[in-house]
Amino acid sequence: MMRSISIFGATGSIGESTFDLIVRAGGADVFRTVALTGCGNITRLAEMARTLRAEIAVTADPGRLFDLRAALVGSGIEAAAGPDAIAEAADRPADWTMSAIVGAAGLVPSLRALRHGRTLALANKEGLVTAGSLLLASAKVHSATILPVDSEHSAVFQALMGEDTATVERVIITASGGPFRDWPLERLKVATVAEAKVHPNWSMGNRISIDSASMFNKALELIETREYFGFDPDMIEAVVHPQSIVHALVGFRDGAMMAHLGPPDMRHAIGFALNFPDRAALPVARLDLVQLGSLTFQEPDSKRFPALRLAREVMQIRGLSGAAFNAAKEIALDLFMAGRIGFLDMACLVEKTLSHLSSEINLGNDASNLEDVLEMDHLARQRAGELASGKITNR
Repeated sequence: MMRSISIFGATGSIGESTFDLIVRAGGADVFRTVALTGCGNITRLAEMARTLRAEIAVTADPGRLFDLRAALVGSGIEAAAGPDAIAEAADRPADWTMSAIVGAAGLVPSLRALRHGRTLALANKEGLVTAGSLLLASAKVHSATILPVDSEHSAVFQALMGEDTATVERVIITASGGPFRDWPLERLKVATVAEAKVHPNWSMGNRISIDSASMFNKALELIETREYFGFDPDMIEAVVHPQSIVHALVGFRDGAMMAHLGPPDMRHAIGFALNFPDRAALPVARLDLVQLGSLTFQEPDSKRFPALRLAREVMQIRGLSGAAFNAAKEIALDLFMAGRIGFLDMACLVEKTLSHLSSEINLGNDASNLEDVLEMDHLARQRAGELASGKITNR
């Protein structure tokens, strides 16, 4: 029987890599594609949908529905638009779903997809950060499987296969340090969007690249590690590894460490999730250790990357603090990309937002449902905007 798949966020960097692997594996002759979603790149979304003969293609932008329909004329592929249409597409059962929509917008389709008790390949880190307990509980109730697709979490997952997690002493995830790892702090104050979005090792979208430059990306991944694997925050570390060859390490109580190495190519983590529990041949470069020569590691600079400190506070508080953290981060990123605040101001705004919210409510309260998460997401965005505009001051 032909395996069915859906890709949410198909036109982003993760979606493109997923599409590449599926086409290389036989495309529409091997997989039945249920749904593909994107946003503004209508031409590419339609091209992908035609190639994989998808049942439905959805754009997140309601204003582009006419364009999408026009691009799909004669294909027999259904077209739809808007957040509700994306959620409805996730209700269409698929054996394997890639969740690669960036930001909190990816949470709803992830939860919808889990209801069918299949496999969710989770590249959307914000889902675990904002509603990790809800996602894991839903997977348990519906006998679904969540496979991490972040390179670091896929690496930890693979290092733990066949191991007793009770024997784990520490988990280390690595960070390239981004384009600013060696910049003087004074220069960071005037870093531009163009400079921040150029990642030295990975090919990613602009928002993720800027998050990497600020280490907010790694901050989210620390929280993800806590939520997905359940390890105590004190067991989870982040180190700067400029070569991006070692993706994660797991240390055990006997002193041994398991390291996952691979080229900086997201198709490895995606391919592992696509073929799990088997390992299939993947079109990724093979490491030449002699040519590499050496691998280096260093402690992250807390002054340069305050996002990591904020993440540790969120890991301790848990509850709704992850949703607040992520929402404030997204507003801060929007403001930086719009030129309204500086690079270092992003972490300051997130910290002020968390401080202000904690004076209003207990951020440690658990979310009982999706509405609680969305309400906190909305409130944190509102407070971050008010703080940035000076309508309120931090208490």
